[in-house]
Amino acid sequence: MSTLIHGMRRRRGLVAVVRGLVAAAAAAVLAFALPGAAQADTTITSNSTGTNNGYFYSFWEQSSGATMTLGSGSNYSLTWNSAAQNVVAGTGWNPGNSNTVSYSGTWNCNGNCYLSLYGWTTNPLIEWYIVDNYGNYNPSSGATKLGSVSSDGSTYDLYKTTRVNAPSIEGTATFDQYWAVRQAKRTGGTITVSNIFNAWKNLGLNLGTPNYEILATEGYQSSGSSNITVTSGGSSGGGGGTTPPPSGGGSGSACSATFTNSSDWGSGFTGSVAVKNTGSSSINGWTVKLTFPGNQTVTSLWNGSYTQSGNTVTVTNASNNGSLAAGAGTSFGFNAGYSGGNGAPTVSCTAG
Repeated sequence: MSTLIHGMRRRRGLVAVVRGLVAAAAAAVLAFALPGAAQADTTITSNSTGTNNGYFYSFWEQSSGATMTLGSGSNYSLTWNSAAQNVVAGTGWNPGNSNTVSYSGTWNCNGNCYLSLYGWTTNPLIEWYIVDNYGNYNPSSGATKLGSVSSDGSTYDLYKTTRVNAPSIEGTATFDQYWAVRQAKRTGGTITVSNIFNAWKNLGLNLGTPNYEILATEGYQSSGSSNITVTSGGSSGGGGGTTPPPSGGGSGSACSATFTNSSDWGSGFTGSVAVKNTGSSSINGWTVKLTFPGNQTVTSLWNGSYTQSGNTVTVTNASNNGSLAAGAGTSFGFNAGYSGGNGAPTVSCTAG
C-alpha cells in the first residue's frame, strides 16, 4: 500500500487522539462561544472543540498553517496551506444523528483534500465518512468496494476499512471505518443521511451510539479554502408525538413537549424532546413524561434529570433550563436501548 495511504490512515488516528486531548484548550474558546447565543466572528488557530451558536465545532491541525473562523449560526470558513501538514475542521452536532443535512458554500482545493460529513459512533466504535467532494486523491483508494447506493442525485460507492490497534476517540483500539464516496462531486446540497446509514446496514455495517458529527473540510499536505454553512433537516428513523399540555403552576402557565427520534441503529436510538412554554406567563420548572409502547430503556440523558419506572420515563428540568418566559423553549436529549419495535412514546408536559 502506498506511503500516502499509510500517511492518511496514521493522520486519521492522530486526529482522534488530539481531539480527545484538547478539552482544556476548548474551555478558553468556549468563553467566547456560548451555545445558543449570537456571537461575533471567532478566529481559531489552535486545536480545540466546543460549541458556537448552538453548533458543535472541531478544529485540528498537525502544525501551524490553518485558520478557522466561526461566523453566524453554523457558518465556518477555513484557509490552510501545506505548512499545516494535516488539518480537519467543521461544524455540526454532538451527538450526531441520522437527520437529513443541507449545506452550502464554497470549497477550493489544491491537492489532497476532502469535503465530507464525518463522525464517530461507539458500541461499536466506528469512524465514518460521507464524502461529497475531494481533490486529487480518492479517499477510497486501497479499499474494497462493497456496494453502492443512489441518493440525492448521484451514486455513493460504499467501502469498509479496518484499523488495528490505532488511536481513536476511546484510545488505542481496533475499529472499522465506513466510507460513502459520491461519484458526481459537488459542493453544497442535501445529504439524506439515513439513505447512507441504511445502505451500510444492509451490507452488515452497523453503526453504534452516535458521538460527534461535522461537515468537515480536510486537507493533507495541500492548500485551499472553504466557507460552509450547514443545517439539519427533519428527523428520520422514527416517529414523534406531541401531547397538548396540562396546565400547572398557576393561571396562564402551560407547556408542551415534542419528541423526535434523532437517530436509530436497530438496538438503540438517540431521542430529543423540545419543551416550550405555551402559556401567557413565565414558568419556573417543568416535568415531561414519556410513555413508551415497548421495552425502551433510557441509558443516559442530558439537560435534565430522569427516573424510569417500567415503560414511563419522567424528566425534570436541569438547574439552568427550568425558567422559561412565555413563548420560550428549551430541549433535552437522551440515549436509549431496545429490542423489537421502537414506536414513538406518548408525551406530556407539566409546568411548575
